Amino acid sequence: MSTFTRGSTSTSTGSTSDGKNGTMNGTTDGTSDTTTTEAGRRPRLSGMTWLVWRQHRAAFWTILAATALSVAWIVYQRGQLVDFLDGYGYPGKGLDEAGGKVQQYNDAFSVVSMGLQAIPVLLGVFLGAPLIAGDLENGTAKLVAAQSMSRTRWLATKLALAGLVVVVSTGALSAVFGWWWNPVKSEVTVLDWTSGAAFNTTGPVPVALTLFSVFGGVAIGAVLRRTLPAMVVTFGFTVVLQLVWGYFQLSLGNVVTVTTDKGVIGENVFPLLPRGAYEIDQSYVTGSGDLLGWGTCSESQTEAARQVCLDKDGVVGWSVQYLPLSQMNAMQWFGASILFALTAGAVAFLFFWGRKRLV
Repeated sequence: MSTFTRGSTSTSTGSTSDGKNGTMNGTTDGTSDTTTTEAGRRPRLSGMTWLVWRQHRAAFWTILAATALSVAWIVYQRGQLVDFLDGYGYPGKGLDEAGGKVQQYNDAFSVVSMGLQAIPVLLGVFLGAPLIAGDLENGTAKLVAAQSMSRTRWLATKLALAGLVVVVSTGALSAVFGWWWNPVKSEVTVLDWTSGAAFNTTGPVPVALTLFSVFGGVAIGAVLRRTLPAMVVTFGFTVVLQLVWGYFQLSLGNVVTVTTDKGVIGENVFPLLPRGAYEIDQSYVTGSGDLLGWGTCSESQTEAARQVCLDKDGVVGWSVQYLPLSQMNAMQWFGASILFALTAGAVAFLFFWGRKRLV
């Protein structure tokens, strides 16, 4: 017994001494070196985070790779646009004088904006809907519930990783697309800032729309518990969301009204709107402040007859309602805050409802 003890002590001492003088690294057969190397090669993610990432790594890497390629292409297109504008002499010369020279850049904006507007639908259907529904359908959720990890932590990890990928991808695309569009932002002929092609693809809006679409799809999948039906219903949900969002989009801003009293016929009588302003409505204004439709007296055959008709109705000028371009950023953040609140509601539903049913 004493011999075994001395041998163990000697071995331990020798190993320590060798480690100090640098003549050996661990044991003579290199076991410690191998162990250290293998430990260094282990993925940095661990536990539930590593499991969820590995389970959905194909979807996550596809999204991130597509984002990287799209960003690179937009950066290239932005360089092409800036070179053209510099050579053309913009903004000293208006783009309305460029004719067909600017058409290829307009087409590029249209194609990219269409793709960006499709992202909430695509990610909602192909990432959000199967995220939980697939585990409920194939029994993975029951296996997770039987382990030491809680269902709440499992759900939180899934939502956190999916949300992180969505924020990184849509945030990057939104930033680079806005950077590309910024030199011609006030040109309605390129992109009307109130349209979905510009409003829904820049700022916080694409991030908020995509997050709500994805987490809404997750909630639908958790309720239906079947992947294919969840994807179909999520597709309908995201399409309706886009339509409703587009319908209420302009109501996010504060309408500005400007009136004149210099008549309605002749030069310089129509109010001058800020560059890039979106005109909502125009009408005639009378001396008493009443508004008449711009079609008033349109049946008059001559300008003189029309002027007599307008004078008879007491028309003194124009009244125009518009949204200035300067409100775009505030409108986007206001709308995004509503979408973020709805997203938080979907997440809360998943946690409260899923405590007992995510098995």
